[in-house]
This record gives sequence, structure tokens and C-alpha cells, in this order.
Amino acid sequence: MAIEDKFGKVATSEDAHEVSETGAFVRQDNYFITPFGSGEGELPVEAGRYRLIWTPLCPWATRQIIALKLLGLEDVISVGTVSPVRTENGWEFSLDEGNVDPVLKIRYLPEIYAATDPDYEGRATVPTVVDLKTRKVVNNDYHHLTNYWETVWKPFHKQNAPDLYPEHLRKEIDELNVILFHEINNGVYKAGFAKSQAEYEKAYDVLFQRLDWLEERLSKSRYLFGDQITDSDIRLYVTLARFDTAYYFAFKTNRNRLSEFENLWNYAKDLYSIPAFKEATDFNSIKKGYLLGNHAHNPYGILPLGPDVSIWDEPHNRKEKFKAK
Repeated sequence: MAIEDKFGKVATSEDAHEVSETGAFVRQDNYFITPFGSGEGELPVEAGRYRLIWTPLCPWATRQIIALKLLGLEDVISVGTVSPVRTENGWEFSLDEGNVDPVLKIRYLPEIYAATDPDYEGRATVPTVVDLKTRKVVNNDYHHLTNYWETVWKPFHKQNAPDLYPEHLRKEIDELNVILFHEINNGVYKAGFAKSQAEYEKAYDVLFQRLDWLEERLSKSRYLFGDQITDSDIRLYVTLARFDTAYYFAFKTNRNRLSEFENLWNYAKDLYSIPAFKEATDFNSIKKGYLLGNHAHNPYGILPLGPDVSIWDEPHNRKEKFKAK
């Protein structure tokens, strides 16, 4: 999300080496990437051992919460929430009593990163998974976290939990997820954080070409892989949920709004009607984070009144359109 140094201080994209010589936004790599599993050197899968830190602002973090809710892991993985508006000291637990996370006993997320690795120079990011036994950050790999919840954490899934990462589709899901990340999820950031007109226009064109492609794909099936929700749907949804509320304005991705795509819009409303998606979607936090945050260029802190998010509760046409014959 926003840029900060090892001490949580706000820095420019250039200082964080996240802008190329041509002015393109280049997101930093994840640092804590040890996988969950039963193999040597892997993070043990144990109920009650880990705490997931998120903010409803962040799409990478929100998809973790959606997955936990769909799979029934909410009582297995504890959750801490930071404010959607970052301070100059980094992500803050200002929503908690005393501005301190009740479990980790810290005020700012960078504190646990510094305690884990004093030499870490990247951003303290969400999602972050903390091992409560060692009080160290063990994973911030948003590329693969949902896959771990969907697979090696299966012994803790609720009865009749959906199979979000079916084995026969994994290769196709992985391939689509790469496209979704580079051209959609991170694509909006490439446009919004570009430091040159040429890089902005390049990212803008790629983004809308891919949205047009997805619009066509979703004219033929209810979800991205037929009639079942998969990991890919979670990944696409979190960007769609932020599009009209934030990206259209803040990141200048304004060729057209999500609500102007027939299939993508009804698809997004279809997913939003599912409690796990709706409960993890906080439009007010999204608006505050993007439009009042440190990259918003909003010196007077004026929060727009629109858009009207009540339209997300309006009926969608997906069930009827793809009614089983």
C-alpha cells in the first residue's frame, strides 16, 4: 500500500525503490514467505497460534478475510485490524482501546517487524501473519496466503466448506491469478502510482483491455471458472469492490466505472450478496484509506460524499442468467 521505511516513516516511492527509471511503479517483493505445511522448515499448522493483521482498506488483506470466512477459519486464526488511514509511523491499531492491539500489545505494525528483523528495510505491510508463540512476523506473502488457507489448513475447515482451489483447476487458477495480479489488482496501482504520462497510459490501457476481456469471459459463465467460486473470484472481487469508490478517482482509472460493465457489475454484486464477501467489504474504510491517505494529495482532508454504495445491494442477474437447464 503506502510507502514507509524500516521505522515506519513515510517515504517517497523513489526512496523505497518502487519507481523505475521510466516512471513505472514497481511493487516491492514480499520478504516473509515461509509456507505453511508439515514439511521441514515450514510453518506448522496449529489452531490458535497465529494472528492475521489486516485493514479493510487493503485488497491483499481483504481477500484473506473473505477466505477465512468462507472456509470457517475465523476461530482458528485470530485477527487484528489496523486503521485504514496510515499515520507517519505506519499502520496503527487506533481502532483498539488505547490504540494498542490487545494481543500483540503494540501500537504500530512496524514495531513487530523491527522486533522480528532489525535489519529489515522494507515496508511493514498488510496482510501480516504473526506467530504468537515466537512473537515474530512469519508471513506477509499475499500472493500465496489464501492458497495456504485453502489447502494445508483444510483439517480446520468448517463442514461443507467450499473448495476454492480444486486440484483439477489449480494450474488454470494459478495462470489466471498471475494475470489478475499484474494487470488488474496491481494494474490499478501501476496507473495510480506512475510517475510519467507514458507509464500511466500504458498501465491504463492494459487494465481496461483486461477488464474488457473479463467482461466477455463473464458473459459465458457465472463465475470465472463456471458455476463454482474459486480463489480467482476472491482476487478479482477485491479490486472490483474498490473501483468506483476509489480507483476511478484516486488512480485516474476513469475510462468507465465498474457499474457501466453489465457482466462485471452484476458478477461483483453477486459475490457481494454472499455474507463472507459483504462482511469483509467496508466502503467507508476504502474511501478513507485511498482518499485521505498519504498518497491521496488531499491536503484539506475532504472526504467525498459519493458514490452511492447502496446500489451494491440491488439485485443481480447472474443466478437467472446462468440458471441450470
